[in-house]
Amino acid sequence: MPLFKKGGANISDSRKTDGDKKLSSNRSGGAGTENTSRTSTHPSVQIPEPPRSSKSNDMASRTPHPPPTDSGPSPPIPPPKFVFYCQLAHGSATGKVEGFTNVKELYQKIAEVFKMQSKEILFCTLNTYRIDMERLLGGQIGLDDFIFAHVKGQRKTVTVLKTSPALGLTITDNGAGSAFIKRIKEGSIADGVAQICVGDHIEAINNNAVVGTRHYDVARMLRELPVGEEIFFQLVEPVRSFEGIGPRTGSRGGNSTSAANAVGSGKTTLRLRSKGPPVVETEEAPAWELKAAQRIDDLLESFIGIRDPDLAETLVLKSKTVSNPSDFAMAVDEEFADFQFPDDFIFDIWGAVSDGRSGSL
Repeated sequence: MPLFKKGGANISDSRKTDGDKKLSSNRSGGAGTENTSRTSTHPSVQIPEPPRSSKSNDMASRTPHPPPTDSGPSPPIPPPKFVFYCQLAHGSATGKVEGFTNVKELYQKIAEVFKMQSKEILFCTLNTYRIDMERLLGGQIGLDDFIFAHVKGQRKTVTVLKTSPALGLTITDNGAGSAFIKRIKEGSIADGVAQICVGDHIEAINNNAVVGTRHYDVARMLRELPVGEEIFFQLVEPVRSFEGIGPRTGSRGGNSTSAANAVGSGKTTLRLRSKGPPVVETEEAPAWELKAAQRIDDLLESFIGIRDPDLAETLVLKSKTVSNPSDFAMAVDEEFADFQFPDDFIFDIWGAVSDGRSGSL
């Protein structure tokens, strides 16, 4: 009986040498144990591994891979750094400031550059060393703007007799706790007092310090003083260069011929926020929004005695989130409670927004 059945998986004789064939014939007549021992001395033959089933490959390809292990949140991308050049308005070398997120931090950076205290900075103007109230640094800076810092100069005490409810002063603040005079209305009580100038910082009123007080609170304090009472102002004027001293004009600090070229005319700007990082804006607001904000700023001056373009712009943006004046009044009362706007004034603001949308401004 042959060792392998016909058709089995035996090795082809064509691969065997004469010695292999002779050895194979000897194996067929030997005992089983002898066969085993002789087989162990014969060189091993590599038998190829049978191919894998296609089903197993399909199953392996369908087996989902485990998701990559989460090693924790990725680190936040650092905000881009913007570098601005600055000088002291009365004259200095040029310095560089960067790494600030709001106006208060900007003043601190400027103070570090010029080795002074930040509280000595009254306000900043953009692209001019003059005390130009149309170019005040507020909530936004053009990426190519040059900053001029105006610092505290001479202190003075001025007495004013309040003969009518309005003094004719428009108050604003620098965003870092200093209120100062932005405009003096022509023909007003304040206009008749030569010592009061645009740009003067108000330190105290009737010996009550107002440093760190917001501009609307300072204006309210002046408005609430009774008619017929003398008001004692403690003022600090900014240091002026010789070229920065100009004659007294009609409505001091009013709209100048350069107002059309003021900051924010269609260029890339860095908007500073009191909370959160600054935002780069490349698109200008629609024309109707700009006109509505200007009208609201005028209303703020006539009602409260302050100029605040950033507040006016914020009120316009707030109006876009509601659909009727009642909801707008509720939103303003909730978000701007410190101003204590009466309902009539809020509806005037809504009217300015509506006129802006309709194109009647």
